[in-house]
Amino acid sequence: MNLIVVESPTKAKTISRFLSGDFVVKSSFGHIRDLPKKELGIDVEHDFEPKYVIPTKSRKTVTELKKAAEKADTVILATDPDREGEAIAWHLVQALKLETRNMKHETKDSSSKIQVPRVQRVVFHEITKHAIEEAISHPRTLDQHLVDAQQARRVLDRLVGYKLSPFLWKKVARGLSAGRVQSVAVRLIAEREREIEAFKPEEYWSIMAMLQAAAVNPFPAYLHKIGDKNVDKLEIKSEEEAKKILSGLESAAWKVADVDKKEMSRSPYGPFTTSTLQQDAARKLHFSAKQTMVLAQQLYEGIELSDGSHGLITYMRTDSLNIAEEAITAAKTFITKEYGDKYLEERRYKTKSKAAQEAHEAVRPTDPSRTPESIQKFLTPQQLKLYNLIWRRFVASQMSKAVFDTMTIDVSADKYTFRANGSTMKFDGFLKVYPTKYEENELPVVKAGDVLDLKELKPEQHFTKPPARFNEASLIKTLEKEGIGRPSTYAPIISTIVQRNYVTKDRSRYFHPTEIGMLVNDVLVKHFPDIVDIGFTSKIEEELDEIAEGKHGWVGVLRKFYDPFEKNLKEKYIEVSKEEVTNQQDTGEICPQCKEGKLVIKMGRYGRFTACANFPNCKYIVKEPKPEPEDSGEICDKCGTGHMLIRIGRFGKFMGCSNYPKCKNIKKIPKEVAPAAESQESEAPSE
Repeated sequence: MNLIVVESPTKAKTISRFLSGDFVVKSSFGHIRDLPKKELGIDVEHDFEPKYVIPTKSRKTVTELKKAAEKADTVILATDPDREGEAIAWHLVQALKLETRNMKHETKDSSSKIQVPRVQRVVFHEITKHAIEEAISHPRTLDQHLVDAQQARRVLDRLVGYKLSPFLWKKVARGLSAGRVQSVAVRLIAEREREIEAFKPEEYWSIMAMLQAAAVNPFPAYLHKIGDKNVDKLEIKSEEEAKKILSGLESAAWKVADVDKKEMSRSPYGPFTTSTLQQDAARKLHFSAKQTMVLAQQLYEGIELSDGSHGLITYMRTDSLNIAEEAITAAKTFITKEYGDKYLEERRYKTKSKAAQEAHEAVRPTDPSRTPESIQKFLTPQQLKLYNLIWRRFVASQMSKAVFDTMTIDVSADKYTFRANGSTMKFDGFLKVYPTKYEENELPVVKAGDVLDLKELKPEQHFTKPPARFNEASLIKTLEKEGIGRPSTYAPIISTIVQRNYVTKDRSRYFHPTEIGMLVNDVLVKHFPDIVDIGFTSKIEEELDEIAEGKHGWVGVLRKFYDPFEKNLKEKYIEVSKEEVTNQQDTGEICPQCKEGKLVIKMGRYGRFTACANFPNCKYIVKEPKPEPEDSGEICDKCGTGHMLIRIGRFGKFMGCSNYPKCKNIKKIPKEVAPAAESQESEAPSE
């Protein structure tokens, strides 16, 4: 009997249907060992030796796996094909004590005297019959370099979280946490907020002419040149300057100076990586990064279809654009059959990221012929949306370019030149499968020298806009660009900083730093600049990659980081006072409860509050009055007499009838009533 161990029961179920009776597939239900929750669990004096424990919830699983391993001829570790999966496989070896047994044994056919490994490691990037059989026929040993890289990250994050969080407790507020990578993400959001606050809008003007040729519809053209000089975006700075140009055009004759026609093509995007999948799902489906990864995990591990469970997509944690040749062939067959030869254009994509990890594949459907429509009834609405996105992106990546006819018309009016740009689609190509936004603007057929009628001449005022706040898509894009984190960490980074109340998301899904988030960021920037430095954090990620490649030992990398960090931390405990950090203020009032202490404005985990300075002897806190509800101006559509008031509840703002509790009508706030939307686009000891 051969025992195969994977992480999840869903994955185990899917794999089981592809294998014969000689195999038993069991799940470890995720990690079976970790660092202890209530202590550091790392011996910093002895090469950062971790103290791993088996959590209570995993003990029964470990016992069952041990019994199964005792009966098995071969134990096959088939955890995920990345560093995390390699580490889980290594922990299984340790916890099941497989390393203490003879790692080789003779096959039952003793005459052959063939020796096979008792413990094997197999990896596959999709859960299909072919991929599973291919992996089992080509086992390998555990890659200790990958294990070391994951162990180094885990230990590094634990050291920062457990050492730095108590500093924040003592100097800022109880309950705060600091994370090595999360703190950089908070810094990005905090610094963007300060850029927005400091931004001063700059006025500029554009001039639009509505022109007409013969009996066709008028078309807009914009001022492009004055003489031989191009008019830049901010060239016209005031209404006076715009009016001066208008007066110069009062008696101008308008005629076509030049017509330029071109054919332009647009290529499809490559297949998804983890980062681009999360970005597109955020933009198009409004999924959070965490939600996207949960759904992708379900599609990868297996969905029950009419003929059993199937893995529908390849492994979803990847920074590679590599596509298996079998997948390209399958896509070619499908495209030719469904759309015809003219829609086919075979492509192979190169990964641009210098930090790309192991030789993974891109995120793609395991079978292109399994269209979203054909399996719709087996998927939840959210699973279907994500599968549809992945399927279309991959199929489109092997399709022809979209072709557009473009036209530029330059119109002269004395010394001024106006320009109109037009575009029409000639061939949809990949856009048939993966539609994206494009603007068609058909211009009239004209030639140089044609006289045009001026229908309207209009100056338009504009103001420059501040930089956009980050949303999930733009934050992930920036983290990837700067080399902060890796495919498996983007979603946890964002979830963590929201859970810690360092940032919030508005109705338009843009991030805003909270007061406590800004304060924690300022403290870390001032006193622990390396921890929140983008370049330094990126360098650490590179060194973790090099550990995975066998170029560095993990202990040396940690020692280089930890010794100066620990020295600086000890110094800051002495130098920095809580009053200096939080700017604690005396209100000048005496506590009404104990009659002795002064009321002071303190900083807490959720922002500033007023309390007695004699805490913990006196625990008096000034409770802020609830804000009065605003009248939305809308009459209740249920009772007909009450006004719909904008109130604040547990889950944010909502509209409720003023006749409550007689009338309990409540509803969401419509966009036209809601406040104006934005116009812009670690771990702690208490874990």
